[in-house]
Amino acid sequence: MEEQQTSKIVVHIDPDLESLIPGYLTNRKKDIATIYDSLGKNDLDKIRIIGHSMKGSGGGYGFDDITDIGMMMEKAAKEGRSEDVRVQTKRLEDYLHRIEIVYG
Repeated sequence: MEEQQTSKIVVHIDPDLESLIPGYLTNRKKDIATIYDSLGKNDLDKIRIIGHSMKGSGGGYGFDDITDIGMMMEKAAKEGRSEDVRVQTKRLEDYLHRIEIVYG
């Protein structure tokens, strides 16, 4: 299990998107801080909106896992399941930490 958590996740991205990817990933890191802040305020509606946005954008940039995380986060926030939101946020943190992008 430890090896799986430290192994890189290789994602192949269209070279046409190369200039957009750093900003996109930076924004997802900002989302993590916003989600934790929103959890502290019990603002699940804000988290739902962030999840919905990730669900819609991830796959378009080539990050299908972000789409999946966003979908699950949106659903958990709608249903008031804060702990599941926390789980998905940790999953997003782990994904962003391990991702290795290959253009082409």
